[in-house]
Amino acid sequence: MRIVRFQKDGRVFYGVLEGEEIRAIEGDVFDEFVIGDRIVSRGEVKLLAPVAPPNIIAIGLNYKKHADESGQSYPDKPLIFLKATSSVIGPEDTIVLPEAAPDEVDYEAELVIVIGKKAKNVEITEVDNYILGYTCGNDVTARDCQQRLDKQWARGKSFDTFCPLGPWIETGLAHPEQCRISSRLNGEVMQDSSTSDLIFGVRELVSYCSKNFTLLPGTVIMTGTPEGVGFPRKPPVFLKQGDIIEVEIDGIGVLKNRVV
Repeated sequence: MRIVRFQKDGRVFYGVLEGEEIRAIEGDVFDEFVIGDRIVSRGEVKLLAPVAPPNIIAIGLNYKKHADESGQSYPDKPLIFLKATSSVIGPEDTIVLPEAAPDEVDYEAELVIVIGKKAKNVEITEVDNYILGYTCGNDVTARDCQQRLDKQWARGKSFDTFCPLGPWIETGLAHPEQCRISSRLNGEVMQDSSTSDLIFGVRELVSYCSKNFTLLPGTVIMTGTPEGVGFPRKPPVFLKQGDIIEVEIDGIGVLKNRVV
């Protein structure tokens, strides 16, 4: 099932996408809901980020080959950081190069977990009961802030528009740790990997995070990015005005954003 969040006539709704039609959801998507009879065309609405998360938990250096290209050792435990919720945008929205740091903005394709119900101290064997589904994410990062200017990650990861999510939540992803994940910049493949390269898998991450924080319904966990990001390339590749960056995950879909 593909759960979308959309805007029509100035109001925001959740719905289920079936082909090019959306059936509106009645009730609370994170509690009890039914799929209603009201149908709208996908072309008549604006798709939003599929969730408005109360928290964005992100994981660094969680693909072996990405750690390799970054010249860093594999972490013993998940490396957690946070992104501001004000950084969230949806599919087809624009990534804005920030005036304070426009020159070294990088892309990071990520599998994103969407938490379905309140989770605290969850064991690995219980995790599946707490996941609503999965979506695509782009952990946009100002590398100069992250690596040189601030020497920590908060600002460089959290500028407005630096967390594209979408296009929907896929609830039926059978094997989240065996998915092809890729990014394309202006049609050129930049990242092309598999979630099988994750150091810490989906269940490990949810369990670990839940033992450090209460995971509220709608919380998203960005699971890390594979190799092929811009900063280690020779020469480096950074986003610039007019670029189109796409994140694709098999079994979910394509998240597309333009850079301005």
